[in-house]
Amino acid sequence: MHGYPVKLRKDGEFVLATFPDIPEAITHGKNRAEALEMAKEALEVSMDFYFEDQRPVPMPSQPKRGQAIVELPLSVMAKVLLLNEMLRQKVRPIELARRIGTTKQEVNRLTDLKHATKIDRIDVALRALGKKLVLDAA
Repeated sequence: MHGYPVKLRKDGEFVLATFPDIPEAITHGKNRAEALEMAKEALEVSMDFYFEDQRPVPMPSQPKRGQAIVELPLSVMAKVLLLNEMLRQKVRPIELARRIGTTKQEVNRLTDLKHATKIDRIDVALRALGKKLVLDAA
């Protein structure tokens, strides 16, 4: 799953959107549809804080019945998985670069949300960490 549950609640003339798993992501809209649209942007922007600070990104919790979900692009979620695994194993970019036969700069791009990355390269990096990227068309 690559969607995060979002809490929507009326707050005066706006609909407030917050994420239980990503407390940094807070936004609002004039109505539910606009709040959900703004929530997607807020969620993606909030991911930058974790990447910049080299902190593990909390994984999405199970949504409550009827709760809205904001999906992250697959490429972003793959980078989240890679960053989290690197942090969990305490593997620095230079070490991962050595394992996959590339440069530290490429590994830095693999964990840069603003850089377009082929999903195959993220899979190679995850495999070097003993993991594999699995896509599920449920």
